[in-house]
Amino acid sequence: MSDLPRRGLAPSEAPLEVLLLDIDAELSVWDDECRLLSEEMFPVAELAYWLMHWLQSPDAGARDFELDSMSADPGLIWIVGSEEGWRVGSHLEPDVWTSPVAWDLLANEIKGFVHSVREGVVALGIDPAFIPEP
Repeated sequence: MSDLPRRGLAPSEAPLEVLLLDIDAELSVWDDECRLLSEEMFPVAELAYWLMHWLQSPDAGARDFELDSMSADPGLIWIVGSEEGWRVGSHLEPDVWTSPVAWDLLANEIKGFVHSVREGVVALGIDPAFIPEP
């Protein structure tokens, strides 16, 4: 869902920060069949944008990810690496983490998420070019 019409902005006029914050949807984090986190009205465009910048950085597989959202406290989403693998968590549920997974599986899941967000952006009639392609 986009809040651009309420702001009186056309997508082509909106600055990047408005596009990132105004395109939101429900976000759920699953571990196998168990939903660990579910948030309505989550800034999914912002998350997709920063995840792709992280994945495309030269040291992505060597450093953790923390969403420092423009609309919420840091740590809305954490991705942390360890010897066992990569885990996803959030400051919203600080004691809840996914099971560890290999880097390749994590990267593929992130790319699938970003692809879905970009499709949703297109469905809103907005050019998804502001979110890097997976």
